[in-house]
Amino acid sequence: MIVFDSKEQLRAEIKALKVKNKRIGFVPTMGALHNGHLSLVEAGFKKTDVIVVSVFVNPTQFDNTEDLKKYPRTLEQDIILLETVSKNIIVYAPTVEDIYSNNVVSESFSFDGLEYEMEGKFRDGHFNGVGTIVKSLLEIVTPEYAFFGEKDFQQLQIIKKLVEKHKIPVKIIGCKIHRETNGLAMSSRNIRLTKEHKIEAPFIYKILKEAKLKFGTKSANKVTEWVTKEFEKNNLLNLEYFIIADTKTLKTVKRKHNKNTYRAFIAVYAGKIRLIDNIALN
Repeated sequence: MIVFDSKEQLRAEIKALKVKNKRIGFVPTMGALHNGHLSLVEAGFKKTDVIVVSVFVNPTQFDNTEDLKKYPRTLEQDIILLETVSKNIIVYAPTVEDIYSNNVVSESFSFDGLEYEMEGKFRDGHFNGVGTIVKSLLEIVTPEYAFFGEKDFQQLQIIKKLVEKHKIPVKIIGCKIHRETNGLAMSSRNIRLTKEHKIEAPFIYKILKEAKLKFGTKSANKVTEWVTKEFEKNNLLNLEYFIIADTKTLKTVKRKHNKNTYRAFIAVYAGKIRLIDNIALN
């Protein structure tokens, strides 16, 4: 397995691979890899010959400096884990300087309003940071396909919009949420949960599944009210938001329409650790 920390070296390697007609896939990560990330890599090998995995904790998408500082950085373990999938993986683990030079700021993007819903309401500037790093990485790696998990469904839709608006020649593939055996969506943040919170966190997915059942017969408002009340009874988990939204516009549903598809989105604090999840409703 090759590990690069320089975009120029990576570009040279990718250029050589493309001369040999190798198809390049890309999985961007912030490291602290888990089986959810590995499932993206495995999905990538079904469509491409070589997978580039970036491992970079992007400073411009954190609105909480403490969260950035404490975000787990485990590059050596990440490489060992990736080798269990394939040796035919290139790891790009750049420094902040390699990506941003001396200008660690976000570009400003318009994602046609997608950026103002849900996460955008609670994390100031987050999607400008996401857009900045994903655009940079796609321009460096130049893959045919890039793979993203549906756990960050809003981010997935925004990246599709980014690629469309900036005419970046890549196909964005969304991959299903990978879960622990207890239902908790896999996340690098899970390793920071206390023992108590690890036991309680599967409650999030349990509520999502019940909300899906209720959505078949009840209005979006009624389901949202029920979820809010259920979390009020929980002493360990604090609900930040629960929103039922249209999957295309991400706007909160006021009235259901048979032709539209909907998802329920949730953000919860387990102590100081913020967890997000979502589920398709129809």
